[in-house]
Amino acid sequence: MEQDTQFLDFVVKALVENPADVKITRTVDEMGVLMTLDVNRADMGKIIGREGNTAKAIRTLLRVVGMKNNARVNLKISEPEGGMVREVKSPVSASKTVDEAMADLKL
Repeated sequence: MEQDTQFLDFVVKALVENPADVKITRTVDEMGVLMTLDVNRADMGKIIGREGNTAKAIRTLLRVVGMKNNARVNLKISEPEGGMVREVKSPVSASKTVDEAMADLKL
């Protein structure tokens, strides 16, 4: 296993709840090394982080590992099938009338 793959494997598995579901694919072409990361759907938020900060940090560290080996390393995080699960909660129930909603606001 290449150093960059070992590094990414170690970091990602330390962050996720489902380390057995972590899959890393490494391809090399004229542009450099492309690491494709697949994780459990429930772990996507942990890998991306608030405002993408965790993903940015992982990418930065991978570039440093790549520089050490004279390679340009990029990371692609695969979106799980069906996209990410996002729970949307409506502040006002659809069954309420406008008058009931106004009463809730206590204006």
